[in-house]
Amino acid sequence: MSATERSPRINVSVSDGVATVEIDNPTQRNALTKAMCLELQELMPHLEADPDVNVVVLRGAGDTFCAGAAISELSSVLLDRQEDETSVDQLSRADHAITSVTKPTVALVDGACMGGGWQIASACDFVIASERSVFAITPAKIGIIYPRPGIERLVRQVGHANAKFILLTGQAFTAARAQSLGLVAEAVPDAEFEERCAAIVGSLRNRSRFSTHSMKRLVDLTDMNHPRIDQEWADAWAAMPDNPDMGIGISAFLNREQPQFTWRPVG
Repeated sequence: MSATERSPRINVSVSDGVATVEIDNPTQRNALTKAMCLELQELMPHLEADPDVNVVVLRGAGDTFCAGAAISELSSVLLDRQEDETSVDQLSRADHAITSVTKPTVALVDGACMGGGWQIASACDFVIASERSVFAITPAKIGIIYPRPGIERLVRQVGHANAKFILLTGQAFTAARAQSLGLVAEAVPDAEFEERCAAIVGSLRNRSRFSTHSMKRLVDLTDMNHPRIDQEWADAWAAMPDNPDMGIGISAFLNREQPQFTWRPVG
């Protein structure tokens, strides 16, 4: 079967502690179908539970990250009718599956990142983009409302006025502009993209899991203004002296060695 004949799917591979999740729908510029959203929902808990996975990377196949929800399946992606006559936003459930991963997650955007594609990318901890990448959130062009998790995250990241500008105009903007707005952590020259992404992912893989898991959770709770944040901070701070990574990290620093961290999440 040729590349143009492949069925839309989510590919995954695990190598050296990194799970690479690839959005693969070549005939529709990697647009997300209902089945692909369901695949993401099923896959993420497995990667969360896999002890061989330290970092989860999300990217698109070929020269596009994701063109958004597949227009031909828009109703089933955003308003999937259930037997009890309720509807389910499968895109936002895929979003939630990504945000529920406690391990570091990073979206590597190379090419177009449109509509629901941005929501899926932004569900990761941060986005690295090639300079040639183009972003747009376009519900106003097709007469729909962007999903609530996407709008709320957009407002948190860029503020009310910029969120309205992006959503109401539906205009495309560059990776450099996305970085200036806070949507992208780093915009990388095209020729350096793969090398820089490998370096960033390698850094994440080698960091203390105690540190990355704890700080990711605390940042997320701060973002949500969670009512238990004071207790969560107290618990995390109290656990710090007893976790093995602290001693390993200090010893390695003093001896100018690469630390070999051993902490692993329980359960």
